[in-house]
Amino acid sequence: MTTPATPPPAGQTPATPKPAASPTAPTVEELETQELRLVLPHFTYEDAWALGTLLVDLARERQAPVAIDITRGGQQLFHAALPGSTPDNDAWIARKRRVVERYGCSSFLVGTRFRAKGTTFEESSRLDPDVYAAHGGAFPIAVRGAGVIGTVVVSGLPQAADHALVVEALERFAPR
Repeated sequence: MTTPATPPPAGQTPATPKPAASPTAPTVEELETQELRLVLPHFTYEDAWALGTLLVDLARERQAPVAIDITRGGQQLFHAALPGSTPDNDAWIARKRRVVERYGCSSFLVGTRFRAKGTTFEESSRLDPDVYAAHGGAFPIAVRGAGVIGTVVVSGLPQAADHALVVEALERFAPR
C-alpha cells in the first residue's frame, strides 16, 4: 500500500525533482567538454606506453577484466589484455575505434548523440554494427594544432565504465 503524497502548502506548486546528472550517463555536453579539455600538446611512442601502462595500473587496481588498445595514425602502439578479458574485447575495440576514426569524437559521444535524437546508432547510422560500435570506451587522441591523430580504447566493462576509465587515465596523463 502506498502513502498518498502530501500536497504543497497553499499558493505553492509541487516541486519537480530535477534529475541528477548520472556519472554513468553523461550528457552530450559533458562528453563534448571532456574532449575539449583532453587535448594533448603531443603524443609520442613514449606517451602511448605511459598512457597504456597507466590504464593497465588503474585496471589492475580495480581487477577490471579489460583489454586496452592505443593507436596513432593507424599503427597500434600499445595493447594489453588483462585477466578476464576475452577475444571478444578485441573485436569490440576494433568496432569502437572505427567509430572514433569515422566521427572524430568518442564512441560514447556518438552513441549519446543518436540517443538524444530519440534513435540509436544501430537504427540510424546506416553503418554495419558488425564493423562499427558506438558504445563507450573509445576516445580520440587529439593533439593541439593537429586534431585527432589516434585512439585509446578500453573494452570489458559496461560502456559508461569503459569510457570513464579512459577519461580518468587521460585526465591523469594530460599536463595541466
